[in-house]
Amino acid sequence: MNSRFEKFFPRWAILLFDLLVVLFSVFVSYQLRFNFDVPKHEIQYMIIGIYVVGATRLVLFLAFGTFRNIIRYTSTSDALKFALTIALGSILFVVANLISYYGFGGNNIVPYSIIIIELMTTSVLILGYRILLKVAFLEIRTPSREKAWVIIFGAGESGLITKRSIDRDAGSKYRVLAFIDDDVKKNGKKIEGIPIYNSARLDDMLENNTVAHVVISIQNLPASRKAEITETCLRFGTKVLVVPPVSRWINGELSFKQIKKINIEELLEREVIHISNNKVARDIAGKVVLITGAAGSIGSELVRQVARFNPEMLICVDQAETPMFHLQNELEKNRFSPFKTIIADICDKQLMRTIFEEWKPALIFHAAAYKHVPLMEINPGEAVRNNAGGTKIMADLAMEFKTSKFVFISTDKAVNPTNVMGASKRIAEMYVQAHDKVATTQFITTRFGNVLGSNGSVIPMFRKQIENGGPVTVTDADVTRFFMTIPEACSLVLEAGTMGEGGEIFIFDMGKSVKILDLAHKMIKLSGLTLGKDIQIQFTGLRPGEKLYEELLADKENTMPTYHDRIMIARVGKREKDEVKSNIDELLALKPGIDEMRIVQKMKDIVPEFVSKNSIFEKLDKK
Repeated sequence: MNSRFEKFFPRWAILLFDLLVVLFSVFVSYQLRFNFDVPKHEIQYMIIGIYVVGATRLVLFLAFGTFRNIIRYTSTSDALKFALTIALGSILFVVANLISYYGFGGNNIVPYSIIIIELMTTSVLILGYRILLKVAFLEIRTPSREKAWVIIFGAGESGLITKRSIDRDAGSKYRVLAFIDDDVKKNGKKIEGIPIYNSARLDDMLENNTVAHVVISIQNLPASRKAEITETCLRFGTKVLVVPPVSRWINGELSFKQIKKINIEELLEREVIHISNNKVARDIAGKVVLITGAAGSIGSELVRQVARFNPEMLICVDQAETPMFHLQNELEKNRFSPFKTIIADICDKQLMRTIFEEWKPALIFHAAAYKHVPLMEINPGEAVRNNAGGTKIMADLAMEFKTSKFVFISTDKAVNPTNVMGASKRIAEMYVQAHDKVATTQFITTRFGNVLGSNGSVIPMFRKQIENGGPVTVTDADVTRFFMTIPEACSLVLEAGTMGEGGEIFIFDMGKSVKILDLAHKMIKLSGLTLGKDIQIQFTGLRPGEKLYEELLADKENTMPTYHDRIMIARVGKREKDEVKSNIDELLALKPGIDEMRIVQKMKDIVPEFVSKNSIFEKLDKK
């Protein structure tokens, strides 16, 4: 249909029609001036006026390319361009009159009354026929009876832009029914003929109309409000779309195709956090910073955030080649601070020593770790070697080379651990905490729960299962988890690293825990599917080492507040350095793959609160 429409109105035809409109406007202007009875002696001046005005307008149309715009996409900016082009022509006529009258002592080339009447007539007719053709095209392209209703949440500038993008999109089969806004002052008003209702009316609108989509147009709408709107829409089977941030609009203009379905991450996000950027900058600027696990979910975001504070050199260490390749490309593309990407295993002590000798990092963020609970439950030796042993190597080198700060990224699973992975991280916590006061290096530990969108986490897994038609697998109907966005977690890590003086274990406010079954239900609904009809949920039982509920503090621990309302300090009993070192050395001396039971037993000796769940290692607890 698009090609037929364009063939019917090629550019030369639009230019010709615009010219005919101008000639007609001049003719009408003379008729109006003389009350539709033009004297014979004025006819020759009318003919001259038609030639002069027509030629001038033609040159300006060609110069400014007003005929090149596609009529069905006529916008406010196009209308302004037409108006300025037409106004410029009228100004030229006035200038020509002044030159003719005062310079040559002659008459006006085009009477001023004709200039004024022609200006108004040409403007109205040219803009008018374009708007009519645009409306006609939209009606022919998508008959009213075939259009689906859309409600736009947000009656501000972004809402208006969203409405116009829907109107002009040739592929759109939608019509805006109403604007909804929380601002009661806008209630009852209209935008381009579309009524504005208060948000309290959203339920009624959805109940009494078949609405295909509710488009959230408000930029930076709080996640809690997005969640409320989405819950309301899901009750009525209405899909929710969101307008992307202005920074992602193509050439600063919103396209309807850019408006995407809301995703679960947006509903679980919390309010934007604020960190002391000046303090963080003082800790990082001009220093060599080393980040382990730099290509992972947390590590790569730490790299991005640290790079913004202008370190002297950013050393990125990870053993995952492909993710590191992507991180390197991103750093090069965004021209971040000087950086070095190194493929290396943190358990390779000699290689790590070489890195320390060459770069002598002043600040270390240690994020490298094995994190998948079921996998580490059947590979306890590797969990110990990497999570505890790798941390020991990095901490020892930090002390040897007098690194100022060592920030260790731990996990909520280190609290009352029920699995090998959590216990291995708790042992690593104990080691760095025990060595804080025996070296110039300040050792700081941060604990937090699951992060949204991390590699292998539940949300990407559910999304893939839904795309494949199911079933969506949930371990237990009662299992809950804490969630935090990756940027939020990393910002808090930087803040905690700045405020830490050594020996602290910082825990983050994770908000309310989320029931995984509810998460699965919501993701299925957001995908437009019906549970039990289009897709099923399958319960698989808790995996080895898995808890029903995650914790951030052990039973005997409590917290102290900090100046940041989302960061607290855990009161944790410290172990003697020599005792911890001796225990870890004994643990690391056991052979992975051979002494698995002895490894886990030793872990339980070191961490008495480590009680296995749903694991072959439960029998060790019974002893």
